[in-house]
Amino acid sequence: MTHLAEFSLRTTQQNQMIKISPEVQKAITASGVKEGMCVVLIPHTTAAVTVNENADPDVAYDMNLALSAISPDRREFRHGEGNSAAHTKTSLVGPSITLIVSGGRLLLGTWQGIWFCEYDGPRTRRVLVRVLGE
Repeated sequence: MTHLAEFSLRTTQQNQMIKISPEVQKAITASGVKEGMCVVLIPHTTAAVTVNENADPDVAYDMNLALSAISPDRREFRHGEGNSAAHTKTSLVGPSITLIVSGGRLLLGTWQGIWFCEYDGPRTRRVLVRVLGE
């Protein structure tokens, strides 16, 4: 069995992380899959997705601080839109994650959650969720 779901979200700024675990779980529930896998894809070049701590909001702040140190805006960048740092951060974090579904639920650790990472907001973004299994 396979199921494709899509949802959108509106970001308000650059370097923003938004918890999307509940929306991904809704897609899994709607699919009817009890045992399988779930792929979350962000179809944008300046936004990404990751799994990280879901309890302390300072983790999102610290992640953005670290990524901005690794890839700051630089006047030497040539990309005409002026968002090369956002492209670099997206490549570092990645456009997709694959997760296990068990008992119809995301199989995440106690403190883990799924985070949408915006590096070039504010924007309206799409999130694709493909659920595969039985």
